[in-house]
Amino acid sequence: MLIGIGMVICYYEITQIRLAKVEERNRLLVEALPDGICIHVKGEILYMNSALADIMGIDNPNDFIGKRVTEYLDEDLNKIVKKHLVDMKKGETPRIFEEKLTRRDGKEIDIEVCDTFYEYDGKFGILSIIRDISERKRAEQLQRRVEEEERQLKEAKEYERLRNEFFANLSHEFKTPLNLIFSTVQVLNIKLKNIVDQQEKEKVNQYIKILKQNAHRLLRLINNLIDITKIDSNYFSIDLQNCNIVSVVEDITLSVAEYIENKDVEIIFDTDIEEKIISCDPDKIERIILNLISNSLKFTEAGGTIKIDIHDKEETIVISVKDTGIGIPKNKLNVIFNRFAQVDKSTTRNHEGSGIGLSLAKSLVEMHEGIIEVKSEYGKGTEFIIELPVKLLNEKSKVEKNNNIKQDKVERIHIEFSDIYE
Repeated sequence: MLIGIGMVICYYEITQIRLAKVEERNRLLVEALPDGICIHVKGEILYMNSALADIMGIDNPNDFIGKRVTEYLDEDLNKIVKKHLVDMKKGETPRIFEEKLTRRDGKEIDIEVCDTFYEYDGKFGILSIIRDISERKRAEQLQRRVEEEERQLKEAKEYERLRNEFFANLSHEFKTPLNLIFSTVQVLNIKLKNIVDQQEKEKVNQYIKILKQNAHRLLRLINNLIDITKIDSNYFSIDLQNCNIVSVVEDITLSVAEYIENKDVEIIFDTDIEEKIISCDPDKIERIILNLISNSLKFTEAGGTIKIDIHDKEETIVISVKDTGIGIPKNKLNVIFNRFAQVDKSTTRNHEGSGIGLSLAKSLVEMHEGIIEVKSEYGKGTEFIIELPVKLLNEKSKVEKNNNIKQDKVERIHIEFSDIYE
């Protein structure tokens, strides 16, 4: 009998030891959790782990045993927790909620609280698991911001597509009646031959010139709009060839010499090298140079000079278009290449322009991997400087000595200089 009682006592002691070990393991497990754990009965704290102390910004969790939960919550969160506990007992609300908690150091964090009923030391209370979700909230907020920015970007791209499509269609729509105007001008020129009266003939011829010049102005604007739209949509391309850049620029200069000299402006071409083969699109180079020369002519009074220089820097070739015109004010130099920018917006100017030409010229230079800059002194003149890299295509590429024969130079000059009044 005594042996049996002894065995029971021994078994009980072993069981107690095992239970103590289990409790210790559970305690260590709870302490190791990153989530805060709090057990409270009727609002009185019976247990708090170190993680919860860290979340709340307090030092020793044991200092809060026996105190009430509501003592450590701000007024707003206090009301929410009290209502939550009341509703929880009624079973009327989910046991998980998110709120903001103000730590002891004043820092506000986002927390997620999960409550469940729990028996502790024979008392029926509530086990609260508190998790700091500030990082998750920031990630969610960042994700929402990214999604919103993606939505805005998508809308902006769609708007840009529609805008470019609109301008492209509008430009082509303009060209249809413009072609009819040019056809009419051709017919009128034929009819002009049959007019006998010389005075009447000169008058009609003057009207035809005005009509043709303004038609060229419209064509120039339309071409620029189409090209700017293509560049914006990444549909614009250049046809690179190995060609003599000196010859290309010289031919352009000679082709406009008579026109410019008729304006009583001297044009000079100078180069320190006779030949320099580089990879470029001669048609686009012609367009760039014509634009810069016409721009100089607009602002150069009779008796002035326009000088085109070419300088070889071995790795690059420098093209300069310099005039003795009115110059550009310092406060306008930083916007001269901006699209639709105009230095002279007055209604009394002796030239017209949309503000697209220089922006387009800059884009064409950059498509050649070059750079363009402007130097100017107001009242003394302006210099546009283009620097192009000296690169060559493979040996199979044909070297062009005179690329401009592909296009009607005279027609191009009329179009490019159409903004300048007679």
